[in-house]
Amino acid sequence: MNIDAILTGFELIMTPVSLGLIFMSVLLGVVIGALPGLSSTMAVALLLPFTIGMEPVVAISMMAALYCAGTFGGSITAILINAPGAPPAVATALDGYPMAQRGEAGRALGIAAISSVCGGLLSLVAFIIAAPLLSKVALSFRPQEYFALTLFGLSMLAAISGKSAPRNLISGMFGVLVSVVGIHLVTGVERFTFGTNFLYDGIDFVPVLIGVFAIAELLKQADARDAAIERIKDVAIRLPGMEDMRRIWKTILRSSAIGTIVGILPAEGTTVAAIMGYNEAKRWSKTPEEFGKGCIEGVAGPEAANNAGTSGAMVPTLALGIPGSGTTAVILAALIMHGFRPGPFLMRETPEILYAIFIAMLIANFAFLFIGLAGAKVFSMITLIPRTFLWPAVFCFSIVGAYAYQQQMFDVWVMLISGLIGFVAMRHGFGPAPFVMGLVLGGLLEKNWSQSMIIFDSNWLLFFNSWIGNLFFALTALSLLSPVIGMLYRRARRRGQGATATAGRAPLPPGD
Repeated sequence: MNIDAILTGFELIMTPVSLGLIFMSVLLGVVIGALPGLSSTMAVALLLPFTIGMEPVVAISMMAALYCAGTFGGSITAILINAPGAPPAVATALDGYPMAQRGEAGRALGIAAISSVCGGLLSLVAFIIAAPLLSKVALSFRPQEYFALTLFGLSMLAAISGKSAPRNLISGMFGVLVSVVGIHLVTGVERFTFGTNFLYDGIDFVPVLIGVFAIAELLKQADARDAAIERIKDVAIRLPGMEDMRRIWKTILRSSAIGTIVGILPAEGTTVAAIMGYNEAKRWSKTPEEFGKGCIEGVAGPEAANNAGTSGAMVPTLALGIPGSGTTAVILAALIMHGFRPGPFLMRETPEILYAIFIAMLIANFAFLFIGLAGAKVFSMITLIPRTFLWPAVFCFSIVGAYAYQQQMFDVWVMLISGLIGFVAMRHGFGPAPFVMGLVLGGLLEKNWSQSMIIFDSNWLLFFNSWIGNLFFALTALSLLSPVIGMLYRRARRRGQGATATAGRAPLPPGD
């Protein structure tokens, strides 16, 4: 670790102008992240041209701070109105929204804020200390390792949400099917394009996400227009108490580690980290049946993982020149625009720049904790707006968000159709989260499979010549077999308890 570079980076950031701009970026990121359909990726892209005349370090630090805050901001509307403002907040909505429905919006927001900050801080400290080493680890990942990791993520479909594992699998596989729409990058074959130019590049993730969550929830609320209007009474700020921290501290540490590992892998991103953080929180919980009904571990897990993932996604971007997520791809372009050389050259020639950005993200974590907690009462007031005003506003924001992403009406139609399909699916017990997970991971799985088969000359047995890949294959097998193992364990335990009860019963007297 280069102490001189860290001190120099600290001096570059700790100026009144830099701190003020970082704080403004955090505030902007929280607000944009909280608005359904408007993502931090879009905000960073819009900010890019305004940073041309700024100091390069300050400009990149502003984007990194907005990235962190936008990831947290997405949890606000995910908790309050079940409309994730950012893709990683998909998992947060699964338990955050039920908590809000039963009058614990302030508590859910407090847990989300604390978990986000803890995940971000733990990940940042780890990266500031070990960034050079971790960049070498990420460099060792080849398409076959990415394929194994993505397969492990898909193995979690059955347990990700809802009560029916078969329905989750069907929903997830439908997401994988949607992910293959478009022209195959290797063979050039058109798949499910129906002669439409807009489908050549596939169906984009953002309008689908807005549709299956925001629009589907809007239709659900409209369908229940005669039901009693729910008001969230708990609008006061509620930091996690000792009992809550006792329940979630292990989840925070575990999810922070997951987010750190997943975030550093190029192209995986915070959405995958959040989904895995949620699933592992459920897997390790003593009360997994409470997940999906308003369990605080279900809020802490994905929030700690996705904010740890933001720090992780910056490492391959800065140290390797490989974007760790969609937002960091924009930040990578900003680095080049400002004259930096992302990759090993950045670490070797100007390490103080890398540490300055990490320090800016560290400051951003404390800043969005303050803004998130100070504004929790204001954010909670969103739920006090009558539904006749709230949901039309959500609909308008969804339209704007779907259109603004690529400035084409086709995405708006995709969003509306996705919302209708999502509403019908919810009516029949199919959860949207497995579908989104299948959509996100399906494309990654196919891409890494195709690249690996080209490298291996179609010899699929070579997938097993990597110990990292074999580790993920083993974890996948354990994940798929865990229901069977659990069933056999419970059956053996019941037999053992029955045998003990029989052995402990007093013998009947003769003649009875």
